[in-house]
Amino acid sequence: MSDIYISWSKYHETIEDLAKKIDKSQWPFNQIICLARGGLRVGDILSRIFDQPLAILATSSYGGVGGQVRGDIKIAKHLTMTTETLGNHVLVVDDLVDSGISLSKSVNWLQDNYGREIEEIKTAVLWYKAGSIFIPDYYIDYLVDNPWIHQPFEVYEKMNPQDLSNTKLGRKD
Repeated sequence: MSDIYISWSKYHETIEDLAKKIDKSQWPFNQIICLARGGLRVGDILSRIFDQPLAILATSSYGGVGGQVRGDIKIAKHLTMTTETLGNHVLVVDDLVDSGISLSKSVNWLQDNYGREIEEIKTAVLWYKAGSIFIPDYYIDYLVDNPWIHQPFEVYEKMNPQDLSNTKLGRKD
């Protein structure tokens, strides 16, 4: 398995490319749900670009050394949103689909908990790995060799408050 290192500028460019692809499809979604943590930044930016409400579903499946050990997925009991009701055409976003288990189980969770409100769910990610059991509706890069993707915010996973005295730590672009 190879590694890919993503800069902040490439990360934002990839989100913008995803927005263009979604827009080109002309699918009329009226709610974005991001899977936290990885999908938070993606969801926030897409919510701003499309001027659609953002909801957050907290999920977790990675931990261990370097955050690279996949465990069982944990899904929050509640969806966090600022609107009275959930939209009926929901775009679920995350940063990537690796095994596909998290995205698949999150979509199932939404259908189980909000199925009466939701007419259609589509999914969008920046990176879609070949090893995934789940095929997202929208993605930018299809990665055949299932590389580990080092995202620009990972520097904060190795940081503590005392490290902040070095103000340039982790900022390369």
